[in-house]
Amino acid sequence: MNITQADLLKATAKLGLTEPQARELWEHLDDSVSTYDKPKFTAANVIYYVGALIVIGAMGWFMTKAWEDLGGLGIFSLSSLYIVFFVLGGSFLWRKPALKIPAGLLLTIAVCMVPLATYGIERWTGYWPESDPGGFTNFHPYMNSSWLIMELATIIVGVIALCLWRFPFLTAPIAYALWFMSMDFADFIYHGHYGEREFISMNFGLCMLAATYFLDLKSKLSDLSFWGYLFGVLAFWGGLSSMDSDSELSKFIYCLINLFLIFLSVALRRKAFLVFGALGLLGYLYHLADMVFANSLYFPFVLSLIGILVIVGGFIFQKNQKRIENLFSQRILPHISGLVPARVLTE
Repeated sequence: MNITQADLLKATAKLGLTEPQARELWEHLDDSVSTYDKPKFTAANVIYYVGALIVIGAMGWFMTKAWEDLGGLGIFSLSSLYIVFFVLGGSFLWRKPALKIPAGLLLTIAVCMVPLATYGIERWTGYWPESDPGGFTNFHPYMNSSWLIMELATIIVGVIALCLWRFPFLTAPIAYALWFMSMDFADFIYHGHYGEREFISMNFGLCMLAATYFLDLKSKLSDLSFWGYLFGVLAFWGGLSSMDSDSELSKFIYCLINLFLIFLSVALRRKAFLVFGALGLLGYLYHLADMVFANSLYFPFVLSLIGILVIVGGFIFQKNQKRIENLFSQRILPHISGLVPARVLTE
């Protein structure tokens, strides 16, 4: 729950506290809870993140083919200098509590440079897990099993960095590399067989979600698991949604899985499950409209009625939210508290 000083002053006034007492309480809370390393939507933090994304993009998504003229050794040497510079800068700023955000972002940039440095070594030595995948500009848009070493190196370095500096955004390159690894690993095992690729992607996503859930359950940093959930559900949902089946029962099960994702979004307070669950549900409803009930005059009306009922249900829930949450906290939560992340219990 996020509150402002004004919210606290209003609440304490109703409880009979004087304004000086309320301000003293606010100052005590502000001093006792360190918020320097917690991302907040402030102008400074937006600038920090935009700058970091520009650097990451420049050395990743927007890399030009001119870099190939440097050769493998040149690419490795230059990217290594970048990594050393960002690690030194980030570790120096990390010791200053007020600069944890820019420090963590510099360290994240260093981890994001690892694929390029690894690519330089592979280009220099001429060693690839399979065939030469072409220029580094192909890394992000194309699946290729020859990227696996680059992704594995990124994960290892990212985990080491996360152990040294507990900055939540460091999980982003780790999760991103894991997501890409799921696709490239599928390409390594099944050349061109998309059905098997989707199966591996789905199961890889499940493993990532399970690992992220365990991290969420044990970690005290609430944002540490965000990217794991995002890319985990993306790999799982993407593989699941890409599977082709002529069975209506399979499609109905797909609908139920997406409804379960929506339920998880409420239980774990993670919007990623809600987004992909809602997309899957809408996809199933489109299938019903386009294939099963293509010639039915009443289907749009029935679907509209269901949508209206959902909205009414949301209105009823909002009106009785406190009562429902209290009932849930008293009757259900004590029995499953061990399965719920600590941040959910305190929100």
